[in-house]
Amino acid sequence: MRGQIDWMPLPNLDSHPVFARLLDAETGGAIDLHPSGDYEVKRRYIPRTNVLETTFTTATGKARLTDAMVTGVAGRLPWAELARRVDGIEGEVHFEWVIRPGTQLQTASPWIEDIDGACVMRVGEISFAIVGKNHGRDDPDPGSASAPRIQGRFTTTPDSRHLIVLAATDDEPLHLPDPDNVDRGIDRTIEGWRAWSKEFSYEGPWARDVQRSALALKLLVYSPTGSMAAAATTSLPENPRGGKNWDYRFAWVRDLAYASHALILFGLREETHAAISWLLRTIRENGPDLHVMYTLRGGTGTEVQTFDVEGWRGIGPVVTGNPAQGQLQLGVYGDLFAICRTYVDAGNVLDVATGRMLADTADRVCDLWRNPDSGMWELPEIRHYTSSKMGCWQALNDAVALAEAGQIPGSASRWASERERVRQWIEENGWSEEAQAYVMYPGSTDLDASVLLHGPSGYDRGERMSSTIDAITRDLGAGNLLYRYTGVDQEEHTFVACAFWRAATLACVGRHDEAIAAMDDLVTRGNDVGVYAEMIDASDGESWGNLPQALSHLALVTAALTIRDLAPTKRLEGH
Repeated sequence: MRGQIDWMPLPNLDSHPVFARLLDAETGGAIDLHPSGDYEVKRRYIPRTNVLETTFTTATGKARLTDAMVTGVAGRLPWAELARRVDGIEGEVHFEWVIRPGTQLQTASPWIEDIDGACVMRVGEISFAIVGKNHGRDDPDPGSASAPRIQGRFTTTPDSRHLIVLAATDDEPLHLPDPDNVDRGIDRTIEGWRAWSKEFSYEGPWARDVQRSALALKLLVYSPTGSMAAAATTSLPENPRGGKNWDYRFAWVRDLAYASHALILFGLREETHAAISWLLRTIRENGPDLHVMYTLRGGTGTEVQTFDVEGWRGIGPVVTGNPAQGQLQLGVYGDLFAICRTYVDAGNVLDVATGRMLADTADRVCDLWRNPDSGMWELPEIRHYTSSKMGCWQALNDAVALAEAGQIPGSASRWASERERVRQWIEENGWSEEAQAYVMYPGSTDLDASVLLHGPSGYDRGERMSSTIDAITRDLGAGNLLYRYTGVDQEEHTFVACAFWRAATLACVGRHDEAIAAMDDLVTRGNDVGVYAEMIDASDGESWGNLPQALSHLALVTAALTIRDLAPTKRLEGH
């Protein structure tokens, strides 16, 4: 809200951040650009784009800042290019700006070089150039004893234009952009997003919110491979006491499953094919076991590293990597098969290698489902989690459907028989008469919001699931928001995705009015530009956890699609 950029890994989403004041106030680095005196701010995304507009109003005038990650004529540029364009609207506005590279979380020392009049900054193996137009840059002082920085100031007048551009590469030659080309590139980027949005084919309730979520998810796609990051940040805490600070800049099988479902329904063929092809290839290359997550480039190395910086609001730790890698999470098998079945149901064909892999995987689910695991929430307690067994049911159910469609070889009769054994186990062990709900694990009355995923999956859309919704709402609810499982309200805030899962499952059990009312409330819970973090503080609406969180936006999209398909059209009018 002050025109600042406090988090920016360069040149890729999972790179060490060159600008990380969000986590390291002292040496993290940032880009500041704002009027010199007092001002008011209003932000928005230019409609149907991921280009941000910030309008500053002062006592003497008004100006508009446009921020874009510039794309090329043929799509993604081979370098990262941030463009910040300031247009004068009314009167005069005096601006000042500073670019301070950080220490990459105390792992590198930045320095500045003046190369033939161009300002080049280096941080470790990252190089980036600062160029501009009418940006009033001061001469850099490479020999200064203070932290390296480059700064300037300018004054806007009606119809004036000022431009600051940052271009970055990693361990390769550095391109110096021409500011006039970048200026045109901003407009080209806007038109590119509008063209993409035109292909987006969702028509239904909460259309603006669904499209904003789709645009946010598109930004999380790592286009060289087609993978999707679970979030754009690391180490933003889940509670004020710290400890639960994770890096989500990895590709979760679970998230890709939900994303593929939405992408197919939106008619986005290229993204769907890229995501599914990448995932299946990555699984084969890193097999035979199915991993919970992979790096954006398709590896499995997600080792945790801790950094000696203070963290957001002083709440640590600050880490890269994620300890969930290596856990047994049975629900991920259901996610894998859901991706493939959705793809096939949309009229596509699996290749021979994928068919064989899925047949082997279905056989493995038959052998594995009786084992305890860490559950969806990556818990240290190894138990027989009910939602994990439901995920195994889903995997075998979809495997049977794929076999009957001629897409995979193998013993469909075995999978069907084992599927019924899984269901019998769930009904006998996962249901509690005392709680009148599917419980978190056998012998307990604890509740787990992740069982709500299995209304949409088709496991149960009847009375037991409806009763489970009531129990979860009563014990885990904070209005329309939900905590993840029993007791976690002492450790963290409500989990955004769970609230949308509840709305979707209400529609699955026929409680359409409640589902619509919940969605009407939840779509107002994002930030001022419609972006959702991982969690929301139920007491004041503040965001917690990493941002933007793919699972939050995927849950919004899935809930809207589910309600649209199940609720009577008349009840959806005006939404």
